[in-house]
Amino acid sequence: MEDFPDANFYRACVPRDWRQKIPTFFNCGDRNDVLNTYFNLLRLHEENPEASYLNPQQLFAIVDLDLQKKDLKDLDDSYPFKDLEQIFEDLYEKSLIKVNRVRQHRIWVTGLIHKESYFIFPDIHIQSILSEHSAVYRDSAARLENIYLDMADKIKDDADLKDNFSRVKGRISHCQNLELSEVENLQVSWQKQYQVSHDNSQSELVLALLTIKKAKQYWLEVEPPEDNTSPPERYREQLALQIGRFYADNSDNPGCHISHLLKLLKLELNPREQE
Repeated sequence: MEDFPDANFYRACVPRDWRQKIPTFFNCGDRNDVLNTYFNLLRLHEENPEASYLNPQQLFAIVDLDLQKKDLKDLDDSYPFKDLEQIFEDLYEKSLIKVNRVRQHRIWVTGLIHKESYFIFPDIHIQSILSEHSAVYRDSAARLENIYLDMADKIKDDADLKDNFSRVKGRISHCQNLELSEVENLQVSWQKQYQVSHDNSQSELVLALLTIKKAKQYWLEVEPPEDNTSPPERYREQLALQIGRFYADNSDNPGCHISHLLKLLKLELNPREQE
């Protein structure tokens, strides 16, 4: 496998029925690097479009939502959205993609806080992938619920979450029974509601959690079983590819953000398929 796990995951999310002229994904670093690369490529094209092979309408950037504010006007004041949070609010509602808004964007933010959040998305098929590969989390069989509970247990200690609490509240205000007056109350109310909720209500709580609480450190605790000789990082990359294929198979679902965005892009580039 090439040493580009981010790009490999996104490519694995490409809808199954997209077989020709599949998008090419490039790793560019963190979200600052990605945004700088995106705008620099556009500037280079504009300097000499006749000599450029770039089609600006087919250039996209995928960046993590994260918690910190990220202005775009300092990078390019012509972009129609002023910051990443505004893009998030325009693209998503209650963890679902607003299908009628996608064409307004060439910079896509993840609907969950980081790419790693998609590896622990609340779905029985992702749990099955972890179980089939005998994944281990903190010395026990990896169960998504245990990861969620561990994440929730650290909400009150999360300095990044505290520093950006106003943004946090805006993202999860649709969750009716969460107490958003302060971080400590958010943690207690989330834990209480999770214990008394079932199915769809629990999934809504988990998606809210994955929108505000970084999952990467927890994903890095997912390890191979003792009889697996692969390095842990390579094992996780293989799991991520399996999970990406799950998304590719479910690209019609607006809750499967990356693959659904790619599905809509495919239809935009091939309008005859919509007929």
